[in-house]
Amino acid sequence: MRLRHIEVFHSVYTTGSITGAAKLLFVSQPSVSKVLAHAEMQLGFQLFHRNKGQLIPTPEADMLFSEVDKTYRQLRSIRKMSENIKRNDFGQINLSFTPALGFEVVPKALAKFREEHPNIRFDLETTHNDQALQALTEHRCDLALLYSSPPMPGVTKIECGEGEIVILYPKAQFPDEPKVLSPEQLAKTELIGIWDSGPLGELAYDRLTNDGVQVQSNLQVTSYYVAARMVAQGLGCCTIDKFTALGNLSDKVGMASFAPPLTFKINGLYLDNRPLSKVSEAFLKYLKSEISA
Repeated sequence: MRLRHIEVFHSVYTTGSITGAAKLLFVSQPSVSKVLAHAEMQLGFQLFHRNKGQLIPTPEADMLFSEVDKTYRQLRSIRKMSENIKRNDFGQINLSFTPALGFEVVPKALAKFREEHPNIRFDLETTHNDQALQALTEHRCDLALLYSSPPMPGVTKIECGEGEIVILYPKAQFPDEPKVLSPEQLAKTELIGIWDSGPLGELAYDRLTNDGVQVQSNLQVTSYYVAARMVAQGLGCCTIDKFTALGNLSDKVGMASFAPPLTFKINGLYLDNRPLSKVSEAFLKYLKSEISA
C-alpha cells in the first residue's frame, strides 16, 4: 500500500463512508473512491462491502487496520513535527558564547525568544576564542558567539554587531564621574593589566600605547570579571568590554569611553559543513537585536 492508500483506507474505515473520508481529507468524493479502488486492486482483495451507501469493512480490512493505524499515527506525528519545525516550535539550539555575553545579552535574547517559542530546548556553555573551534568540531555547539574572532578553517563567520572596550574606574579616583577619559588621565592611574586575555586585551594594549600611555601594570589578571572586582576595591582602572562593565557598575565603580570610542566586532561562527538550523537562524536575530540595543 502506498501512503495515499493508507490515508484513504484509514479515513474510510474510521468515518464509515466515502463522504466522511472526503471531508476529513479535504478532497472530493470521486477522488476518495478512485484511490480506494486502486488500493483494493493493488492488494488483490476487497476492503469494504458496499451496502445502501454504507461501507462495511471486510474481515481482511479489520485485520489490516491495526497495522495501518500504527503507520497512520506515525505519519501524523511526522506531519506535526514538520509543521512545528516550520513554525520554529520544535528543535534544539546548542550555543557557546564568550562569558561576558552571559551577563545581559544572551539571557535577554533567550527570554524574548522563549515568549514566542517556549518549546525550543537550549544547551548553553561559555567558551573562549581558543576553545571555540574545538567546541564546534566536537559538535558541542552549533553556533559560537565570540569577540573579534580570528579566521578559522572550515568555519563560516556572521557579523552580529559591535561591542566597545571601555574603562572601568574607581569613583573615588574620578569623583566627577567622567564619561570619557583622555590618555593623559589614564597615564596617571594604576592600570590593571588584562592584556593577555585574548583579542580584546591586545586591542586595548595597542590603543593605549598608540595614545602614548606607558603601560606598566603591577596587577596582571586574565579574567574581565576579576579585573572589574579589583576596580571595585579601588585597586586601579581596567579596560574591559562594555557588556561586562555594565554588569559591574555600582556606587563605587564608574565607566568611561576612549576618545574616539574603541570598538570591536562580535561574530557568530558555525561549521561550513553544518549549516545553522532554521530555529538557530531565528534565535540569531534576537541575539543581534540585543547586541545592538
